[in-house]
Amino acid sequence: MLYNIKITNMTSPRTGREVANQFLITDTYKNKFFQSYGTMISKIGNHNRIYLDKHYWDYSDTTNKYRNQFLHRSTEEIKADIKSGLIKLVDLNKCKQSKQYN
Repeated sequence: MLYNIKITNMTSPRTGREVANQFLITDTYKNKFFQSYGTMISKIGNHNRIYLDKHYWDYSDTTNKYRNQFLHRSTEEIKADIKSGLIKLVDLNKCKQSKQYN
């Protein structure tokens, strides 16, 4: 099976121009991911289930800005959705984490 991945830069809501180091990724199975620099921040599964990386989901103002754009939610809405269980916190960067701690 051929695995197809599409990667595009996110765009600035202010200028409409592509933003460096903020990426949208879509795979063969229609999963959508938001990656900031080399770190996976969020995944929207093919059944619209939302996952955030438990270590990096609230990493910086810039990451938060583009995470919110990706999820179409404010930080307050995201926190409420985490609390309610609508958004799951998981480890989306297992390899990165294990390298940091070994």
